[in-house]
Formats: sequence, C-alpha cells, structure tokens
Amino acid sequence: MSTRSYALWNNKGGVGKSTITFHLATRYAERHPDTRVLVIDLCPQANSSMMLLGGGENGEKITFAISQASATPKTVAGYIAEVLTRGEGGATPDPASFVTRCADHNARVPGNIDLLCGDGNLEPMAPLISQRALQEALTEGSSPWKWVHQIMRGFINSVESLESPVVVFIDTNPSFSVYTEIAITAADELLVPINADDASRVATNAMFSLIYGANPPHPIYGKYTYAARADTHGLPKPLVKLVIGNRLTQYDGAAGAFGAMSDATADSLFAAFTANPSRFSKGVENAGISATADFREKYSVLLRDFNTAGVVAAHQGSPISQLVGGKYRVYNRDITVKADRLEECLEAVDEVVNALG
Repeated sequence: MSTRSYALWNNKGGVGKSTITFHLATRYAERHPDTRVLVIDLCPQANSSMMLLGGGENGEKITFAISQASATPKTVAGYIAEVLTRGEGGATPDPASFVTRCADHNARVPGNIDLLCGDGNLEPMAPLISQRALQEALTEGSSPWKWVHQIMRGFINSVESLESPVVVFIDTNPSFSVYTEIAITAADELLVPINADDASRVATNAMFSLIYGANPPHPIYGKYTYAARADTHGLPKPLVKLVIGNRLTQYDGAAGAFGAMSDATADSLFAAFTANPSRFSKGVENAGISATADFREKYSVLLRDFNTAGVVAAHQGSPISQLVGGKYRVYNRDITVKADRLEECLEAVDEVVNALG
C-alpha cells in the first residue's frame, strides 16, 4: 500500500473537521496497527493536536508548550519556517525532527500515530507565506508559487521515504487561506464534513469553485485563483472521496436527518458529480450514477450525533473504543454519555474507515 493523504475540508466552520480528524486517525490506527498514521494539523486553532495530545486543558497545555519550545518548534509553523529559510531548491528538512509521537503524551491513543503539531503562529505567518509564494521567479525553472504550495507534499514524501505504508489525515481551517491551499495541495483525496442545513449546500458549492475553479471563471480575478494557478503549474487537485454528514440530530433518527441533508446538500453534490465526475474518487468508473440516492450510497457516510459521545471522547483525548458510558466533566458541565450512543458512534467511524480501505 502506498501513502495516501486525506484532507478534511469544507468552506464552512462548525462541521466537526477536527473532531472527525481525531476519531478517524485514532480508529484507523487501532484497526491498522502495522500502518503509520500521520496527522498534519494545518488549522491555527490546533484543536485536533490538543485532542491527540491528551484532550481538554492538558492537551491544550502540551500543544502550546510544543509551539513555544524553540525558535523552530516541532509544529507546522516550525516546519514551514525552516523550508522558507532554506529557500527554493534547498534540502528538505528531516521530518523526524518535527514529528511528535502522540502516545508519548497521551497513553490512550495507539502508538502508531504521529503528529505534525498545529500552531497558532500559523495565522500571523500567513502574510509571509503568501509573500514568498507570489515572489517573481528570478531564474529559469524557478516557481515560488509551486514550491511554497508543495511544502506539505514534500513533507509527506519525506515521511514516506523513511517508512511505508503511511496514511495521512490533514486537518484544515474553513477559510481558503494560503495554509489551507497548502493543505489541499498535499492531499490525494478530500473528506468533506457537512451539516444538515442550507449553509452546507452553499459551502460545498463554494468548495468546488475554490479548488477546481468557477465556470465560467471571473473575467478579472479568475487568473489569480488557486484553481487557475494550480492548473498553470500542473499541480494535481484532490478528488472528493467521501461526504460525511455530521452533527445530525440523534432524536429524529438516521432517515430523518439524512432526508434533511439530502434536501439541503445532496442534490447539489449530485449535480456537481454529474457535471464533473472526474473530480470525485473513481468518478469515471461511477459515471453511470443516475440519481441522488445512488450518489449518496457511493459517496456519503452518516455520522450519528457527535455533539455527545464523539465530542466527549475527543475532549478526553480518548478513542471512542475506549470510552465507557457514564458522566463526564466537560468545560465545567456534567455530560452523560450513553453506552448505545458510543456503539453508534464507533459503528459510524468504522464505516468511514472501511470506505478508506
């Protein structure tokens, strides 16, 4: 098995990207103990890092400590800074110098999960990263934009050269900033979390325009977009692997929540698939899909409500498989987790893991 990389991204906040990243990474690692699982946290909030490193206040403290440990910390910001310092054509930094083994800080997670830690400094770094990407090429064959946008792809390739197989999960920020563009460029496939609302429909439409380009392109701004520049530089774009319905009501049942998602989003996604099946994983092979229901069966997975069991588990820094029913203290509130909800959450996560292979 070769290295595979998945970015969890939607152009909308609050859809559970970090929580889902945590659960997919820990569950995949549990079920594939001989595979190295690497999480790259490219969201400045660093929530998935906090969960993996212990959850709650403890995970937050450890994440902050890693980001402040040195002038070049073992974080995404530290790695990007080192690459920029070495310049285009410089030697790729040793990934082992930047990776954190999660189990060294959190005994609940499997020992085969590594983390390129998130870092709040990624946000103030963004103007510098963009500036480097937009510099004029000074020599023939030089391409600052392409070089900067492939920083994390280079990191993944370096990890793969040291150990294989590797499965990579990339957590992202909703905004399509330069570090999100770097995340998208590093991914082979997209996992798209959505909610059962119209905002998710609008966000998924925007997602396709941002990554693949609007049709027709804007007459003035079109040539400056990520999609246009990626085409110019021959960078492949990730394919949509799965649409993950998240934070759907646990009381109306799966059918009711799924219907709401269908009305708001699934028809729009099916239209996008019909227009451009090559943007979807195995889209050409599945080009015979002729209805929204068929599309949902091939490309969507429903997570039952992660506002309870999934969120509590992540706050504890615990894989769902290790959590038991009972009361938990979460941000000064007592939250009751029912054992049957844990089973539903675990089954749902397993369905996604199964789909990844």
